[in-house]
Amino acid sequence: MIISPCISICKMDPSTGYCYGCARTNEEKKIWKLEETNNEWKQNNLKDIRERLTGWQLKSFNESYRYKVNNGISLFKKNLKNE
Repeated sequence: MIISPCISICKMDPSTGYCYGCARTNEEKKIWKLEETNNEWKQNNLKDIRERLTGWQLKSFNESYRYKVNNGISLFKKNLKNE
């Protein structure tokens, strides 16, 4: 099972149409939720996401996504719990 790249920063950039947190389009977000979406598509989408991000955004996404995969919760949600 491939974990969704959502890292709980759900705001869309009006210029690019990409989410500031996960760099997906709204259409890609919908496709992730479909039961028939296969792992190959998800792996390719994760690759596309990483190619869209650069610098601190890519570093932040990678850190947050890795944490989510390993712990089942995004860093953003973890930090909210600790406040």
